[in-house]
Amino acid sequence: MSAAAPGRFRAGLVQLRSGRSIAPNLEIAETLIAEAAKAGASYIQTPENTALMELEPELALAQAAPEADSVPLARLRELAASLNIWLHVGSLAVKLAPDRLANRSFLIAPDGSIVARYDKIHMFDVDLPDGDVYRESATYQPGSRAVLADLPWGRLGLSICYDLRFAALYRALAEAGATLLTVPAAFTRQTGEAHWKVLLRARAIETGCFVMAAAQGGVHENGRATYGHSMIVSPWGEVLAEAGEDPQFILADIDPAQCQEVRGRLPALSHGRAFEIEMPAPADSKVTAAV
Repeated sequence: MSAAAPGRFRAGLVQLRSGRSIAPNLEIAETLIAEAAKAGASYIQTPENTALMELEPELALAQAAPEADSVPLARLRELAASLNIWLHVGSLAVKLAPDRLANRSFLIAPDGSIVARYDKIHMFDVDLPDGDVYRESATYQPGSRAVLADLPWGRLGLSICYDLRFAALYRALAEAGATLLTVPAAFTRQTGEAHWKVLLRARAIETGCFVMAAAQGGVHENGRATYGHSMIVSPWGEVLAEAGEDPQFILADIDPAQCQEVRGRLPALSHGRAFEIEMPAPADSKVTAAV
């Protein structure tokens, strides 16, 4: 792969299989981040739950810390500065109260400073057909704000995992100037096989944005199976890079000018109109007018 041309940048997505202990998870993440940087990536993204994949609320709370005391965050900030990269930490569990966490994403600049924070808005509270039950809202406090941040190459819109199913969020980010959308995730294998790729491509096509989604993949220490298949998708919906299931990193050279090119050819983003919803009365219903 040739070096990125001026005005372009090389994006790297790190795919993990995080376990139930922070230290080994960080070692693997740091190794893959460094390898992606060595391969020329100037923006690198990690998945949701980068430092810990723990489903038991008590154990997750026991290992979490407030942002100011987060060891994973401090180490990753140091790493970004040492590698001189933009590091997007897909999410870390941040303690808000003794019994509440935030699922928080961090965008870290090449000097190690935190440029943006995003708390996952949509909580994964579902009962899957295979019997798996998830109740994120029992432990996590949902966010309430969409977040944008400017990179040297374009405006970045942040989201996390289950947010992917809520198209209005991504349209709002694009209408606010985003050309790069991010979806660090830990999609279950079952839902990922059915919907992951089509949803990522749809979000790119609908908005005329690049979509970058680093994922967790494989069977984790806690028994959860995630889908993997980290992906980078072009504004036209083309898959530029895709991982398998195992821990690894993928790369793609991004040309931000493609966003305006695609939006010029298919300006659906600028064609949105306000509308009302009408529900016609049933044919056999009787309407009585006041006289």
